[in-house]
Amino acid sequence: MKKPLLFLSLSTLWLCAATIDIFQAPNVTQRTTAANGSAILSYYDSVKEAKKSVVNIATTSTVTVNNQLDLMFNDPFFKQFFGETPFNKPQQRKSSSLGSGVIISKDGYIVTNNHVVSGAEEIIVTLFNSDKEYKAKIIGLDSKTDLAVIKIDEKNLQTIPFANSDHLQEGDVVFALGNPFGIGSTITQGIISALNKDHVGLNQYENFIQTDASINPGNSGGALIDSRGALIGINSAIISRSGDNNGIGFAIPSNMVKKIALSLVANGKIERGYLGVSIGDLTSDLKEIYTNKEGALIMGVEEKSAADEAKLKRGDLVIKVNNTKIKNANELKNLIGELNPQEKITLTYERSNKIQTTTVKLHKMDGDTVTSSATDKDIIDGLTLENITDASRYRNIKGVLVTNVKEESKAAKAGFRAGDIIIQVGESAIASIDEFKAALNKNKKGKKAVYLQRGNGIAVIVVQ
Repeated sequence: MKKPLLFLSLSTLWLCAATIDIFQAPNVTQRTTAANGSAILSYYDSVKEAKKSVVNIATTSTVTVNNQLDLMFNDPFFKQFFGETPFNKPQQRKSSSLGSGVIISKDGYIVTNNHVVSGAEEIIVTLFNSDKEYKAKIIGLDSKTDLAVIKIDEKNLQTIPFANSDHLQEGDVVFALGNPFGIGSTITQGIISALNKDHVGLNQYENFIQTDASINPGNSGGALIDSRGALIGINSAIISRSGDNNGIGFAIPSNMVKKIALSLVANGKIERGYLGVSIGDLTSDLKEIYTNKEGALIMGVEEKSAADEAKLKRGDLVIKVNNTKIKNANELKNLIGELNPQEKITLTYERSNKIQTTTVKLHKMDGDTVTSSATDKDIIDGLTLENITDASRYRNIKGVLVTNVKEESKAAKAGFRAGDIIIQVGESAIASIDEFKAALNKNKKGKKAVYLQRGNGIAVIVVQ
């Protein structure tokens, strides 16, 4: 196994792997081609076991929708004369969606996409060839790779072997397994059309397998398998202007899935190293300036970051981290994201046509989504919150984003809305979920004024 695999010790990793049964398929030793003759070429034996590990996931959540006249009546000109009207008060409705998942342990751990289950109030799992429904709970979410792990209460489930996605080749035959359109288990076939795809704009960490196997609505979170029936990726998205499949689908590689899933099961979250730089690739013009023709170009250095402490500067070209060569910006981003906070690395870079090295002690990247519930007494019941990170479109605002408000909950009755940004409680400014908890706990019995950024204005509500 490569190190660092999952930010865990070897003993912890062994126990975790034993729990969730992630086992490796044998390496490919030979690729065969179809022969002419009277025999029927079939992949039945390849998919018959793998499809038993793919489940249907149905979720229910509450969404806030605006009236069609909302835009007009929210205009400051209209508000000046009409104030708050029934037209500009958002309505909350129940929303249902379908997705897929892959069983990775006999005792009920399932990997799927973050976007399939994030914000869901109820998650129902249906196994292959069964009408029995299971209520699932979220074990961990990672929006940066669009992966999540959920769990159902069941034993002796059919698991799937993991292939080594580093061994994939363009042209390999693949199958996408899932539950598109809610019509039941479905298999589509194609090939790998490209590897290591980034800059797609779907996730913060991207290293996609591109395939022409149809990945339709409802396939998200399902399995992409090879001709042996081994998992090579988790289906994630398609590129389409119409919503139909146009032969360009993306799956998250199995090696990335394995790392994230093991860490989510062990810790419930992902902790990533943080360098604190903005980076880009070398253009053809820049390649004439630098001696090295590959690497990640530092475009900016965040103040008081790990990079700043290591004296890195704008214009430095990172060409190696420890013993790993860096070809482009995406490789540097993905590699740093796999390392532990506080881990020391040796970084090799080019500055003024000279090769230099420095030791960098990584900082910790901000965490992922945190969901509150009736059992979490430190946060208001019914409130789903998310820390604002550098990757968020709200990154220039200090506060905590409200991503969902459960209907008829304490949070809904207090007046919270999805999209609100909590910026202050009483006299305490808020910049994280932990600070929000601390401010609420200062005076548990007293009423508190909570200040929100709502749209282009400021709103205040009172909670107790």
